[in-house]
Amino acid sequence: MNKHLKELIELAKNDQAIDSYNPQLEATSKKVARAKKKMENVASELSKLEQEIAENESKVEGFEEQLKLLNEQLIANAKKLKEISTEKEMKALSVEEDMAKEKMKFANEEIERLQGIIAIKKELVSETQEKLSTLSESFAVVEKEALVERDFIEKAKGALFVKREALSRNIEQKMLAFYEKIRIWAGNSAVVPVKKQACYGCYMKLNDKTYAEVISAEEIVNCPHCGRILYLANEEEA
Repeated sequence: MNKHLKELIELAKNDQAIDSYNPQLEATSKKVARAKKKMENVASELSKLEQEIAENESKVEGFEEQLKLLNEQLIANAKKLKEISTEKEMKALSVEEDMAKEKMKFANEEIERLQGIIAIKKELVSETQEKLSTLSESFAVVEKEALVERDFIEKAKGALFVKREALSRNIEQKMLAFYEKIRIWAGNSAVVPVKKQACYGCYMKLNDKTYAEVISAEEIVNCPHCGRILYLANEEEA
Protein backbone atom coordinates (compact mmCIF):
# COMPACT_ATOMS: atom_id res chain seq x y z
CA MET A 1 0.00 0.00 0.00
CA ASN A 2 1.14 3.51 -0.82
CA LYS A 3 2.88 5.05 2.22
CA HIS A 4 0.91 8.31 2.01
CA LEU A 5 -2.38 6.45 1.66
CA LYS A 6 -1.62 4.36 4.72
CA GLU A 7 -0.84 7.52 6.72
CA LEU A 8 -4.03 9.26 5.53
CA ILE A 9 -6.16 6.22 6.43
CA GLU A 10 -4.71 6.22 9.95
CA LEU A 11 -5.23 9.99 10.29
CA ALA A 12 -8.80 9.72 8.99
CA LYS A 13 -9.64 6.95 11.45
CA ASN A 14 -8.19 9.04 14.27
CA ASP A 15 -10.33 12.03 13.16
CA GLN A 16 -13.38 9.79 13.05
CA ALA A 17 -12.65 8.68 16.61
CA ILE A 18 -12.43 12.33 17.71
CA ASP A 19 -15.71 13.22 15.99
CA SER A 20 -17.43 10.12 17.41
CA TYR A 21 -17.42 11.80 20.83
CA ASN A 22 -19.47 14.78 19.60
CA PRO A 23 -22.86 12.96 19.70
CA GLN A 24 -22.08 11.85 23.26
CA LEU A 25 -21.30 15.42 24.31
CA GLU A 26 -24.45 16.64 22.58
CA ALA A 27 -26.58 13.95 24.28
CA THR A 28 -25.09 14.89 27.67
CA SER A 29 -25.82 18.58 27.08
CA LYS A 30 -29.40 17.79 26.04
CA LYS A 31 -29.92 15.67 29.16
CA VAL A 32 -28.76 18.56 31.37
CA ALA A 33 -30.86 21.03 29.37
CA ARG A 34 -33.99 18.86 29.77
CA ALA A 35 -33.48 18.56 33.53
CA LYS A 36 -32.88 22.31 33.79
CA LYS A 37 -35.97 23.08 31.69
CA LYS A 38 -38.18 20.94 33.95
CA MET A 39 -36.82 22.72 37.00
CA GLU A 40 -37.30 26.16 35.39
CA ASN A 41 -40.89 25.32 34.37
CA VAL A 42 -41.80 24.32 37.94
CA ALA A 43 -40.01 27.41 39.32
CA SER A 44 -42.04 29.55 36.90
CA GLU A 45 -45.23 27.78 38.01
CA LEU A 46 -44.34 28.46 41.66
CA SER A 47 -43.65 32.12 40.92
CA LYS A 48 -47.01 32.43 39.16
CA LEU A 49 -48.85 30.87 42.12
CA GLU A 50 -47.12 33.20 44.59
CA GLN A 51 -48.00 36.18 42.41
CA GLU A 52 -51.66 35.11 42.23
CA ILE A 53 -51.77 34.70 46.03
CA ALA A 54 -50.29 38.17 46.48
CA GLU A 55 -52.85 39.66 44.06
CA ASN A 56 -55.77 37.97 45.84
CA GLU A 57 -54.47 39.02 49.25
CA SER A 58 -54.28 42.58 47.96
CA LYS A 59 -57.94 42.31 46.83
CA VAL A 60 -58.92 40.99 50.28
CA GLU A 61 -57.20 43.98 51.87
CA GLY A 62 -59.13 46.25 49.53
CA PHE A 63 -62.48 44.72 50.52
CA GLU A 64 -61.54 44.85 54.20
CA GLU A 65 -60.78 48.55 53.85
CA GLN A 66 -64.12 49.00 52.10
CA LEU A 67 -65.89 47.20 55.00
CA LYS A 68 -64.18 49.50 57.46
CA LEU A 69 -65.40 52.59 55.58
CA LEU A 70 -68.94 51.22 55.20
CA ASN A 71 -69.07 50.37 58.91
CA GLU A 72 -67.99 53.91 59.73
CA GLN A 73 -70.72 55.16 57.40
CA LEU A 74 -73.37 53.10 59.25
CA ILE A 75 -72.17 54.47 62.59
CA ALA A 76 -72.34 57.98 61.20
CA ASN A 77 -75.86 57.29 59.84
CA ALA A 78 -76.95 56.07 63.27
CA LYS A 79 -75.91 59.43 64.71
CA LYS A 80 -77.69 61.31 61.91
CA LEU A 81 -80.87 59.40 62.68
CA LYS A 82 -81.28 61.35 65.90
CA GLU A 83 -81.12 64.64 64.02
CA ILE A 84 -83.60 63.77 61.24
CA SER A 85 -86.82 65.78 61.34
CA THR A 86 -88.52 64.96 58.01
CA GLU A 87 -89.80 61.81 56.33
CA LYS A 88 -87.83 62.64 53.18
CA GLU A 89 -84.59 62.71 55.11
CA MET A 90 -85.55 59.44 56.81
CA LYS A 91 -86.10 57.71 53.42
CA ALA A 92 -82.84 59.02 52.00
CA LEU A 93 -80.93 57.78 55.03
CA SER A 94 -82.67 54.39 54.84
CA VAL A 95 -81.75 53.98 51.17
CA GLU A 96 -78.17 54.92 51.94
CA GLU A 97 -78.05 52.40 54.77
CA ASP A 98 -79.49 49.61 52.61
CA MET A 99 -76.89 50.26 49.90
CA ALA A 100 -74.13 50.23 52.48
CA LYS A 101 -75.34 46.90 53.89
CA GLU A 102 -75.59 45.43 50.36
CA LYS A 103 -72.02 46.51 49.65
CA MET A 104 -70.90 45.01 52.95
CA LYS A 105 -72.59 41.72 52.10
CA PHE A 106 -70.88 41.62 48.70
CA ALA A 107 -67.50 42.52 50.25
CA ASN A 108 -67.81 39.74 52.85
CA GLU A 109 -68.76 37.20 50.17
CA GLU A 110 -65.79 38.25 48.03
CA ILE A 111 -63.44 38.05 51.00
CA GLU A 112 -64.66 34.54 51.74
CA ARG A 113 -64.35 33.51 48.08
CA LEU A 114 -60.85 34.97 47.72
CA GLN A 115 -59.66 33.43 50.99
CA GLY A 116 -60.84 30.04 49.69
CA ILE A 117 -58.82 30.55 46.50
CA ILE A 118 -55.80 31.68 48.53
CA ALA A 119 -56.01 28.56 50.72
CA ILE A 120 -56.10 26.28 47.63
CA LYS A 121 -53.21 28.11 45.98
CA LYS A 122 -51.14 27.93 49.17
CA GLU A 123 -51.59 24.15 49.15
CA LEU A 124 -50.46 24.14 45.52
CA VAL A 125 -47.46 26.29 46.47
CA SER A 126 -46.48 23.72 49.10
CA GLU A 127 -46.78 20.86 46.60
CA THR A 128 -44.91 22.82 43.92
CA GLN A 129 -42.11 23.69 46.34
CA GLU A 130 -41.66 20.00 47.14
CA LYS A 131 -41.65 19.19 43.42
CA LEU A 132 -39.10 21.94 42.76
CA SER A 133 -36.90 20.66 45.58
CA THR A 134 -36.98 17.13 44.11
CA LEU A 135 -36.20 18.42 40.61
CA SER A 136 -33.38 20.61 41.96
CA GLU A 137 -31.79 17.58 43.61
CA SER A 138 -32.26 15.57 40.42
CA PHE A 139 -30.74 18.38 38.33
CA ALA A 140 -27.72 18.54 40.65
CA VAL A 141 -27.15 14.78 40.15
CA VAL A 142 -27.58 15.03 36.35
CA GLU A 143 -25.24 18.03 36.18
CA LYS A 144 -22.60 16.26 38.29
CA GLU A 145 -22.81 13.12 36.14
CA ALA A 146 -22.56 15.28 33.01
CA LEU A 147 -19.42 16.99 34.32
CA VAL A 148 -17.80 13.59 34.99
CA GLU A 149 -18.80 12.34 31.54
CA ARG A 150 -17.58 15.52 29.82
CA ASP A 151 -14.29 15.32 31.71
CA PHE A 152 -13.83 11.70 30.59
CA ILE A 153 -14.67 12.57 26.98
CA GLU A 154 -12.41 15.63 26.90
CA LYS A 155 -9.50 13.57 28.25
CA ALA A 156 -10.14 10.88 25.62
CA LYS A 157 -10.37 13.50 22.88
CA GLY A 158 -7.23 15.18 24.23
CA ALA A 159 -5.28 11.94 23.83
CA LEU A 160 -6.59 11.58 20.28
CA PHE A 161 -5.62 15.18 19.45
CA VAL A 162 -2.08 14.47 20.70
CA LYS A 163 -2.00 11.42 18.46
CA ARG A 164 -3.33 13.51 15.56
CA GLU A 165 -0.51 16.02 15.96
CA ALA A 166 2.02 13.19 15.89
CA LEU A 167 0.41 11.66 12.80
CA SER A 168 0.19 15.04 11.05
CA ARG A 169 3.91 15.71 11.61
CA ASN A 170 4.79 12.47 9.81
CA ILE A 171 2.62 13.19 6.76
CA GLU A 172 3.99 15.17 3.84
CA GLN A 173 2.51 18.67 4.05
CA LYS A 174 1.21 18.55 0.48
CA MET A 175 -0.70 15.35 1.27
CA LEU A 176 -1.96 16.74 4.57
CA ALA A 177 -3.23 19.91 2.86
CA PHE A 178 -4.93 17.75 0.21
CA TYR A 179 -6.66 15.69 2.92
CA GLU A 180 -7.72 18.78 4.91
CA LYS A 181 -9.16 20.37 1.78
CA ILE A 182 -11.43 17.35 1.19
CA ARG A 183 -12.29 17.20 4.90
CA ILE A 184 -13.71 20.75 4.77
CA TRP A 185 -16.76 19.49 2.86
CA ALA A 186 -16.62 15.73 3.51
CA GLY A 187 -16.08 15.88 7.28
CA ASN A 188 -14.83 12.63 8.75
CA SER A 189 -15.64 10.77 5.54
CA ALA A 190 -12.71 12.29 3.59
CA VAL A 191 -11.11 8.84 3.36
CA VAL A 192 -13.53 5.98 2.76
CA PRO A 193 -13.34 2.27 1.97
CA VAL A 194 -14.41 0.63 -1.27
CA LYS A 195 -16.75 -2.31 -0.86
CA LYS A 196 -18.33 -4.36 -3.66
CA GLN A 197 -16.67 -1.97 -6.14
CA ALA A 198 -18.55 1.03 -4.67
CA CYS A 199 -17.34 4.16 -2.89
CA TYR A 200 -18.65 4.13 0.67
CA GLY A 201 -18.77 7.92 0.74
CA CYS A 202 -21.26 8.50 -2.09
CA TYR A 203 -22.20 4.80 -2.66
CA MET A 204 -21.65 5.12 -6.41
CA LYS A 205 -20.14 2.18 -8.33
CA LEU A 206 -16.57 2.61 -9.59
CA ASN A 207 -15.53 1.77 -13.11
CA ASP A 208 -13.11 -1.11 -13.59
CA LYS A 209 -10.08 1.13 -14.18
CA THR A 210 -10.56 3.12 -10.96
CA TYR A 211 -11.33 -0.05 -9.03
CA ALA A 212 -8.11 -1.65 -10.28
CA GLU A 213 -6.15 1.42 -9.14
CA VAL A 214 -7.74 1.17 -5.68
CA ILE A 215 -6.81 -2.53 -5.49
CA SER A 216 -3.19 -1.86 -6.44
CA ALA A 217 -3.00 0.97 -3.85
CA GLU A 218 0.14 2.31 -5.48
CA GLU A 219 -1.17 5.87 -5.71
CA ILE A 220 -3.75 8.06 -3.97
CA VAL A 221 -7.05 7.44 -5.77
CA ASN A 222 -10.03 9.79 -5.58
CA CYS A 223 -13.61 8.78 -6.22
CA PRO A 224 -14.52 10.08 -9.71
CA HIS A 225 -18.04 10.83 -8.44
CA CYS A 226 -17.48 12.62 -5.10
CA GLY A 227 -13.73 13.24 -4.86
CA ARG A 228 -13.13 11.34 -1.61
CA ILE A 229 -9.89 9.41 -1.08
CA LEU A 230 -10.44 5.68 -1.58
CA TYR A 231 -8.89 2.55 -0.13
CA LEU A 232 -9.81 -1.12 -0.32
CA ALA A 233 -11.81 -2.53 2.59
CA ASN A 234 -10.07 -5.31 4.54
CA GLU A 235 -12.55 -8.00 3.55
CA GLU A 236 -11.93 -7.28 -0.15
CA GLU A 237 -8.17 -7.32 0.40
CA ALA A 238 -8.65 -10.83 1.80
